[in-house]
Amino acid sequence: MAQMPVMNAVVEVLKDEGVDTAFGCPGAAILPLYKALEDVGGIEHLVVRHEEGATHMADGWSRTTGRVGVAIGTSGPAGTNMITGLYTAIADSIPIVCITGQQRTDLLDKEGFQAVDIVEIAKPVTKWAVQVKEAATAPWIFREAFRIAREGRPGPVLIDIPVDIAQQVIEYDPALDAPLKVNTVEPHMPRVERALDLLLAAERPLLLAGGGVILAEASDDLRALAEYLRVPVQVTLMGKGSFDEDSPLYAGMTGVQTSQRYGNASFLESDLVLAVGARFADRHTGRIDVYRGERTFIHVDIEATQIGRVFEPDLGVVSDARLFLRELLAAAKRRGARAAVQAWVDRVGELKATLTRREDFDSVPVKAPRVYKEINEVFDEDTYFVTAIGLYQIWGGQHQKAYKPRRYQICGQAGPLGWEIPAAIGVKKALKATEPDAEVVGIVGDYGFQYMVEELAVAAQYNVPYVIIMLNNEYLGLIRQASIPFDMNYQVDIHYDEYGTDNVKIMEAYGCSGRRVLEPGEVRDALEWARKEARSTSRPVLVEIMIEREANTPHGPAIDAVKEFEPVPGA
Repeated sequence: MAQMPVMNAVVEVLKDEGVDTAFGCPGAAILPLYKALEDVGGIEHLVVRHEEGATHMADGWSRTTGRVGVAIGTSGPAGTNMITGLYTAIADSIPIVCITGQQRTDLLDKEGFQAVDIVEIAKPVTKWAVQVKEAATAPWIFREAFRIAREGRPGPVLIDIPVDIAQQVIEYDPALDAPLKVNTVEPHMPRVERALDLLLAAERPLLLAGGGVILAEASDDLRALAEYLRVPVQVTLMGKGSFDEDSPLYAGMTGVQTSQRYGNASFLESDLVLAVGARFADRHTGRIDVYRGERTFIHVDIEATQIGRVFEPDLGVVSDARLFLRELLAAAKRRGARAAVQAWVDRVGELKATLTRREDFDSVPVKAPRVYKEINEVFDEDTYFVTAIGLYQIWGGQHQKAYKPRRYQICGQAGPLGWEIPAAIGVKKALKATEPDAEVVGIVGDYGFQYMVEELAVAAQYNVPYVIIMLNNEYLGLIRQASIPFDMNYQVDIHYDEYGTDNVKIMEAYGCSGRRVLEPGEVRDALEWARKEARSTSRPVLVEIMIEREANTPHGPAIDAVKEFEPVPGA
């Protein structure tokens, strides 16, 4: 068998697993891998400005391609800087592999320079964290890492490689190697039949699509089932985009923050919920007694330990989302059965038409819902959006439309500030072969924008164009809102001078462009300008919109107690 440097073998495995882009920062302990990347070729590498940025880029790349993203760092603080990205990935079930260099093995227990036990540090936020101790095991460890990252509920893996191990030569022949088999989780058919029985017996059923529907590439199967049975569909925040929001069967989003009025209303009137690939997160459910009510719940999840974790369903089904939806549809067709719930579909349509929120504000300062009205009208259904945590996440969930899977990407559970700038780079690089002209838009807040602002340099250096839309209230807006029950407004105001930090000048400092908007009538022109500017410069472009400083999003403790802070139509 042929001999080669062990890191060359690792690069061959990465390529064979579908990796065409990696994000990282070289350092002394990881240089053997970088030498292999140079010598073997075939993987584009972007040098990041912070290792957390590398993990978020790999995350965005993975969310877009459905494959395993790769982030690379050296020893010591490089690995600890990756922990936030690993936590984000495991919280949202995103498959990435983080590779770290490590001090020589003979110095690991002697407090060698930058020798930290990153494997133990990373274990709580990974599906698997492992150190390569024998060079000959490296290709097999990487194969297993990709299998683990993809199989079942997806998630991140960390591989740590001591520099002396990384410099060895092993026997390896890429022609004789292949990815390990990823086992699928098939549904138990008696439970599929029982789920169909319950669904057909309901008078006001809802299908609830979580992020697992997108991860399983099951959106088409969800639509086929809904259209055959004529049952309304809701989505969770992570499931946004799994079902066309313009469909007459779309019933909105339920929640105590990111929700529509008609979504909560239709959920409260429902008598059965078939949840597929959803984890019943607390911002979705609110008070469990209200959410649970007297409704029948069927919970379908690929991870057995998720079922019953928040509350006990009437029926649990352990299955891959796509396989379950296909078997349920096949069972319905075998029976020639359809749900006789047209009156319920009509009722959902009535709620959708009447229980809305205003977006047509013309006041100054700009109100956030007006911004999302313009976003919905300017960008088409094929645009890729990324957004993170803050009031703008909630406004986005309430007002922004999504039509296709993987086009609305959000770090829903961990909520790290600064995710959007690096994630958008990962999204855009993921599209280089299949949709090179696709538009990517990051929607950010003024505070989180500066958390990973240094990654703008990566986008500028490597010609990665996308539009950044900033909702700037010069506040830690979500925390100010959360402070209201404490009767305080303390240390959340970040305004100074005229507009606080000059974000347009920050963009210019990185060789990019930006424009500030003060009035609602200027928003659309600025967005159109940004789209053209991004294309012509091949760099990120900012539209900074100064919004109302102390606006609140609708929210509440339970889905039947969401407070509206603006007048609503018909009220």
